[in-house]
Amino acid sequence: MIEILNATELARAKETGALVADILQALKSRATVGTNLLDIDRWAKAMIVEAGALSCYVDYAPSFGRGPFGHYICTGVNDAVLHGLPRNYSLADGDLLTLDLAVSKGGVAADSAISFIVGDSRPPASVAMIGATERALSAGIAAAVPGARIGDISHAIGSVLSEAGYPINTEFGGHGIGSTMHQDPHIPNTGRPGRGYELRPGLLLALEPWVMADTAELITDADGWTLRSATGCRTAHSEHTIAITDDGAEILTMTTQAHSK
Repeated sequence: MIEILNATELARAKETGALVADILQALKSRATVGTNLLDIDRWAKAMIVEAGALSCYVDYAPSFGRGPFGHYICTGVNDAVLHGLPRNYSLADGDLLTLDLAVSKGGVAADSAISFIVGDSRPPASVAMIGATERALSAGIAAAVPGARIGDISHAIGSVLSEAGYPINTEFGGHGIGSTMHQDPHIPNTGRPGRGYELRPGLLLALEPWVMADTAELITDADGWTLRSATGCRTAHSEHTIAITDDGAEILTMTTQAHSK
């Protein structure tokens, strides 16, 4: 299913996107050395409930997971890159943490992910990998203009990741979003320009470049959800929900403060 949102729905999407961004930034500020992943999940739940929003994850039970997910946020540490199931683990200095959050409010969902390093350590390779996903995300957003195609976004993202030297996995990538979290079209993190669905105003997309340092192969953790790098190498993931407008892409998952500027 591919949805095209009207002006009222787009306004709701912007509100939902700001909520997602605000929660992620609040969690980032609280995620310090010694913080337990289960505490992050509890904090996320409290903020979602307080905002009158709904989690897109708690009851999520797709074919690739051992559902339902049962938690409010994905927490991936170091080699865990996607669908990280919160667990009893306390963060250490230098850990690379990915937080991925999707909520629905007013009937419209928004999805975003951030990766960052916990504590005072700044491992250069980890800093570079996070930066590559952020640059790839910016490139994908810049390519998301009316009349362009999904392949143009994929090509823009993949070019940045490949130039940075990272293998690219195409099993999981970006996706359409709207009244539900995951919709068509699928947006691989590499592809050929000029191919795929044509972008039009009112379309919402979640773009999510993610990489593993030295492999494109994923393995599934014993929890049935968490996807890790097959080699145990570190990983990074950046994601925004955007709306296609007449003037190009508008990032919806920006903080309330950023939206007000």
